[in-house]
Amino acid sequence: MIPTVDLARSSRREVAAILSQCCTDVGFLYLTGHSVPRSLLDDVLAQSKRLFDLPPQRKAALSDPVLNRGFTRLGEETLDPANQTRGDTKEGYYIGDEVSGEGADAAKLRGPNVWPDPADLPEFRSVMERYKEEAGRICRELVRCFALAVSDDEFTFDRHFDPASSFLRLLHYSAEPSDVDAGVYGCGAHSDYGMITLLLTDDNPGLQVLKGGEWVDVHPREGAFVVNIGDMFERWTNGKFVSGRHRVVIPREGTRERYSAPFFFDPDFDAIVEVLESCCDDERPARFPPISSGQYLLDKYRATHADFDEHTEGRREVGG
Repeated sequence: MIPTVDLARSSRREVAAILSQCCTDVGFLYLTGHSVPRSLLDDVLAQSKRLFDLPPQRKAALSDPVLNRGFTRLGEETLDPANQTRGDTKEGYYIGDEVSGEGADAAKLRGPNVWPDPADLPEFRSVMERYKEEAGRICRELVRCFALAVSDDEFTFDRHFDPASSFLRLLHYSAEPSDVDAGVYGCGAHSDYGMITLLLTDDNPGLQVLKGGEWVDVHPREGAFVVNIGDMFERWTNGKFVSGRHRVVIPREGTRERYSAPFFFDPDFDAIVEVLESCCDDERPARFPPISSGQYLLDKYRATHADFDEHTEGRREVGG
């Protein structure tokens, strides 16, 4: 149902051909042959669990709502307000690109991360920074493959990712079973906002994607990432490639807490996302107006995060 791409055994053009097929349908795939050590994947999930095991007051202190970094409380995010009766049954932790000094700009969500006390989690920062580097490497390779899926130039998107904007988000889903009829979800139905999402997950089920009007389970696969494209790539391709809707439904049978770590790889905040010439013509005019990557993200955060608007003034003051 969900295709697999093996980076170690496929050329960029071969990967591009698979992407062209799956991304016009469901927008999801499994990725293997990525060369990220299994030990590092295990460390990310283990460190994430230790973080979320901290006492509530300690976690709450690890939050920077101005820069959208650090801890987000259980239920803070509502991704499908039309169908949810309360917030997602998950808590999260945002880790962005580490920026300090003159490069910091709160208005563009650029700045330092919030890190737990090394006395509590001595290995946390080094593990997450090492993983972000590996995930970024994979996503840059995928961007080149995506370029070949829509053009003859593998460098089509390079200038928009110089530099890229990336966020690693650690997620902890409570063991509370979802109740679709009552509007209770681990994570409400949504599409991702950016270019590429690289998902690391534990062995617990729950992820579902919308395919042909039906929700289909995406089962965890050991050592494999789940990859999906986001709204910005759909806009670049004029809707040819689908930013797939997905959700998390925690099953009642054998319910356990679930941990995952999506890595969001997006264009530079100031990059203009505009329909590619190769994806429109007189018969297929551009469906989407140009928009900056950063503005699109801010609009989406504002619509889904309960506390986001409360800190708008702080972003103006810090950002200049």
